Order: sequence, then C-alpha cells, then structure tokens
Amino acid sequence: MSKVGKIARRTFLIGSAAVVGGVAFGVYKVKTPYANPLEEDLAAGAATFNPWVVIDGDTITLIGPHGDKGQGVAHSQAALIAEELDLEFGQFEVSFGKPDKAYWNTAMASEGVPFMSTNQGFAAESMRSVMGGVMKLMGMQGTGGSTAIPDSFVKLREAGAVARETLKAAAAQKSGINTTALKTEAGHVILPDGTKLSYQELAPIAAGLDPVTDVKLRDPSQWRLIGKPMQRLDMLAKSTGTQAYGIDIETEGAVHAAVKVNPRQGGVLNSYDATTAKSMRGVQKVVEVTNGVAVIADNTWRAFQAVDAIDFDWGEAPYPAEQDGHWAALEASFNDDQLDSKWRDDGDVDAALATGKAITTEYRAPYVAHAPLEPLNATVLVEDGGVTVWTGHQLPRMLQQMVAAITGHDQDQIDFQNQYMGGSFGHRLEFEHVRQATEIANQMRGTPVKLTYSREEDFAHDFPRHPGIARAAGTVKNGQVEALDLQVTMPSVIGSQMGRANISVPGPDSQISAGSWNNPYGIANFRMRAYRAPELAPVSSWRSVGASANGFFFDCALDELIHAAGADPMQERIRLMDHDVSRKVLEAVAEMSSWGGQLAPNSGRGVAYVESFGVPTAEVVEVTNTPDGIRIDKVWVAADVGTVVDPVNFENLVQGGVVFGLGHAINCEITYADGMAEQSNFDSFEGMRLNQCPEIFVKGLENGNRIRGIGEPPVPPAAPALANAIFAATGQRIREMPFSKHISFA
Repeated sequence: MSKVGKIARRTFLIGSAAVVGGVAFGVYKVKTPYANPLEEDLAAGAATFNPWVVIDGDTITLIGPHGDKGQGVAHSQAALIAEELDLEFGQFEVSFGKPDKAYWNTAMASEGVPFMSTNQGFAAESMRSVMGGVMKLMGMQGTGGSTAIPDSFVKLREAGAVARETLKAAAAQKSGINTTALKTEAGHVILPDGTKLSYQELAPIAAGLDPVTDVKLRDPSQWRLIGKPMQRLDMLAKSTGTQAYGIDIETEGAVHAAVKVNPRQGGVLNSYDATTAKSMRGVQKVVEVTNGVAVIADNTWRAFQAVDAIDFDWGEAPYPAEQDGHWAALEASFNDDQLDSKWRDDGDVDAALATGKAITTEYRAPYVAHAPLEPLNATVLVEDGGVTVWTGHQLPRMLQQMVAAITGHDQDQIDFQNQYMGGSFGHRLEFEHVRQATEIANQMRGTPVKLTYSREEDFAHDFPRHPGIARAAGTVKNGQVEALDLQVTMPSVIGSQMGRANISVPGPDSQISAGSWNNPYGIANFRMRAYRAPELAPVSSWRSVGASANGFFFDCALDELIHAAGADPMQERIRLMDHDVSRKVLEAVAEMSSWGGQLAPNSGRGVAYVESFGVPTAEVVEVTNTPDGIRIDKVWVAADVGTVVDPVNFENLVQGGVVFGLGHAINCEITYADGMAEQSNFDSFEGMRLNQCPEIFVKGLENGNRIRGIGEPPVPPAAPALANAIFAATGQRIREMPFSKHISFA
C-alpha cells in the first residue's frame, strides 16, 4: 500500500472518532448556524436577513468578509450576492464587515486533508466534511489558499436569494398580492401592474418578518452577472488613485511611529542608544517593542529618520548566519530520521531504477520575499473600554485574539476595521506589524498610533518563502517515461507560521510536497518523499506556498525524462495524465499555442502542468535566444476552476500570476549574511521589467465539478515552463532559481 493510503486511512480513523464523539457533543453545534452579527447594531427600520445583507431606508450594504489584497474579491463577493438579489452595480455599498464566527471559511480545510483533490471517494469526502466541521467550530475566518470564491460561491448566492424572497414577502404583505405573482429587478419588487417597490422602502416591513430560508438558487442559464464580463467595483477608484488603503488611514490626534527590530529574525535586542534620535525634530517619544525600538513623531518621515539614528547592539540569529549554512542544513536533511511523509509510492520504483539507466538531477529554490507595493502598516487606538485597529489583514479573528492578549481586553472589545490591501502574496497573514503597533499604542492609551514600515524594514522582517532542494531519479523505456523518484526537503512553513501564532500542528506538513505528489499523472512507477528540514530563517506562506517550488522541481524532472525518452513534451504529458479534467487542460493549451507548429530560428517552447489548490493549470512559454539574452515572447495558459465567475477578473489574475511567477523565477532571491537578509529594496530584489513582459493568452475551462479559486494556481507552472523553453531554445538546463544566476535575459 502506498504511504498516502496509510496516512489517509490513519487520519480517516481519527476523523471518524471525532464524528462519533460529535454525536455526543459536536454534531448539533456543527449544524447550528451562528447568530447574525449584523443584528447587534441594527438601526430602527433597517432589515438584515443573514450575515451578508443589510438594508435601511437609504442604503443597501453587502458584506464581503474576505480581505481584498488586489485579487478583486470584494467585487466578486458582492457580485455573487447581487446575482440572486437582483441588484445592479451602483445600487449597493460593499463592506468587509466585522470579524465574526459566522464568516467561517467553508473551503479552507480542503488543502489540509491527505487526499488528492481528484479523489472524491467516501473516505476523502468524509475527511473534508470532518475538517470543515472543525473549521466551523473554530470560527476560522480567513482569506488565503485561493479559497475566497470556493467559500463564497454557494453561501453568498443563498444569502442574496434569502434576502430577495424575504423582500417579496414584505411586498406581499404591503400589497396583498401573493409572492408567486411578484418579481424582482434592479433593486425593486415588481407588482403585476408594473408598480415598483424599492428594497429600501420595504426594509421596515421586512425587518418584522422571519427570513424566508426555503429558497432555490437560479439555474446558470438565468445568470445576469456570473460568467459575464464585469467591470470591477474598485476599478474607477484604483484607476484614479482615490482608492484608500491601510496606509492612507488618518485619525484625529494620531501620532506616527517607525520601528527597528533585530534584523536577525528572532534575535534579541541587547541594548540601544537613542540620545540622538530623541533630540531630532518632531520626535515625541522612544519606546521599546519586542526585540526592538519604536520612535513616535509628528509624521512618518521624521519617525523614519529618527529610528535610523539609533545605535543598536543586536543579538545573534537563531539560525545559520551565512547562506551556505542554510543550504548545508537542507542537504543534510535527506535521511530517514527527517522523513516527513511518503505521499506516493506507486509501482516498484526501486526495481525500475535498478533495471534501467537512471537519470539523476538536483534542483534548488531559494528564499523569496513577499514584497507587496504597500509596506506593512497598522493604526491602533487603545482605550480602557476597547481597542480599534485599522489595517488590512487576512485573518481577522486571530488578529483580534492577538491584540486582546497584549492589551488585556476581551476579544469582543477589539474593533477591527479591515482595509483594502496593496498586495500581500501571504505577507498579510502575519501579525508582527499589528503586534508592534499594539505594543506602542498600549503604552500611549488614548492616542491613535499609526505605524508604517520603511521599505527596508519590510524586507528585513519579511517571513519569506521556504527554500527547498529536490533530488530526482528516473528511467525511460520504449520512448516513454517509466519511473520517477522525487525527494524534496524544505523547512516546514506551516510549523514556522503557526508556531508564531502559538498553534501546534501535528503530523506531516503537506506544503513540503504540494505541487508534486498531487499532480495526477499515471506514471507506472512513481514515488514522492518529503523530508522536513530543521527550522532555519522563519518562513511563511508565499503565493502558492509549496507548489511554487515543487512545481518547478517536479515538472522539470519530468521534462528531462521525456527528453531522454525522445518523446514530445506535450504528447507524453497528455499520455501520462490520469485525470480527464487535467488532460483537457493540457489539450486546450496545446491547441491555444498551436503546439508542434513551426518556430522562428533560435526559438523554443516549454510546457508545464501543475495542480495547486485543486486547480489543474498548464502553461506554454515561448522564448527566443537573442544576442542580449533570453527574450520571453508569449505565454499561453489554460486552467479549470469549475465555474469562472468573472472572465475579465479571471484573465487578469492569471496574467498577474504568470508575471509574478516568471519575474521571481528570473531574478529574485533572499540570501542571508551575518544573519540578516542581504536584499533590502526592489533594486536588489527585481521582478520582471515592463519591457520583458510577454503576451499572455488565457483560457478558463469549466469541466471540473467543484468551484475553485485562481489567485495562486497560475504561479507554479510559470518557472518550469520557462526553464523547459530555455532548454528547447538553447539546450541548457536551468535547475536553480533565480535563473539569472545561470543565463542572461533580454
């Protein structure tokens, strides 16, 4: 039996025990809906039907509790509600709402179960159900893992439908006409004679009714918004520079803070001398925070200047001081004692390797920073009766818990007002900036404190993507791939990230192997082993997490075997593919790119397929080897998310993911010297330049039977498709990111 079978069976037994126990104390709670948080401060005459819709005499407000970090989810959530509520854009406002258990993420558990996403058997579905119940009991509200749309797709449409039918019931009470004769359109209930009753005028009546919960969602053939090209609700504001982000928050009487914390992540502050800083213009105060110091001034620039004038004596890093030590620790982790999991063990890999001429390779992926354009920031006001926090964050309730622990308040006394985020890529899953702002504000109760990181502090205290090394061995036979043995070692991103939140996560870390074992190829002899390297520099989730490196490792190793077999890279992948939806993705990208057609001299094409977060994604990259280096000409992408909510936003997210993946593969890495990150700004951490950006063609398929998100899946195939294209054009294999260490780019 394969290791994944053993893991799945063992976990399923534990989960079954949880279900059995739940009969006594849990099932009722799992099935019981949370109270509607919108009822707490409901104005007289206003109506709320569920946690996502509130209507008063003037305004219709739709609640989209997922954080918007540029992926357009505020727009998408509102569109899902508006689809069933029969609202047009411009007729409603959108709010992130307040953190609440009612907004628990129904989709976040899927990535944590030890089953391939293609496995929809009884054991797999039972475990997903159990884990979903756990998430509900925890009230786990969060944005990440490309789960916003899977979480929202059904429940937000249901929320809109409940509101619609309740408003029809209110209209029936007002008019005396049966609801079966009523229609809704553009924010109104329409009577048979054409009379229009606005939702706002019906709100006081609806407020006195029980919500109509026996509703039927509309057939896709009736959709007005879903699947149709839309202009994002935030498009105008972002195009005109009027969109407000966390960094734009202004509160009366606020002071401005800047911090310096030990740049050796996790190291202590031995001592400091702030004499010069205290005498500088605009400086009001110097206070300590955990492992560092903050300067409070009358504006951010003066706070930056003053904190830079402090002399520090920093403690040593709790990890290897030099980058070579990090790679050495990874190299030493390929041993049985550090085996984290064996996710696949199909066929007889050892026998295949023993009888054939094994092809062996090694790949590396470095630390990389999140580096969003908006540096970390948070504004916090601590008062005796409560705390207000203004920032953009992906885990609202965990943020409340952390703030409450610092200030001594109860969690329900923490008023968190989520903001639009100027990028994240996983950066806003972390809490250090909010922790520091709260520590400062707690020492200045009654005064709002706005903390803004300098770009250099943002880089120095990023928790980057975990580095990894892969070793692959394989054989070919009769022009086909016969065997692949893939071993990967990385530090545990889940252990590092959850450890900072004081949460212990038992069992293997699925992100050490994500993007490799779960690719649904039917290779006759396939083994995937994941080794857990020791904790090195602290790391965090980075856009597509483990798949961002493992996709590169797995697909390039497969491509090398296909080349050794003398097979066509596209056709051999299609032949090996053991999943119909994924096979259609490969076939689609082959058709889009006219794979096999004539190429210009010095050109080459590479293809890669990676499944991440349940989304099969295939990309073809075309390059030209010029005298100035490799020029990336075109990229074709096909991905299947079950249903495309907004084709325009889908295309933009895919294109952005490709640019993100290519740019980091080409140029970016974080390295450590004397325990500190050597890269401190975009001049030393350079992504893709505008003149380097290729044409990108996108196709969204809808063959899958589950709704998936697209924020992360376009990233993992970008690097291997580019590496494979470079090989096709030059004959040079690139086995380490960033590629610019080995080849030049035009």
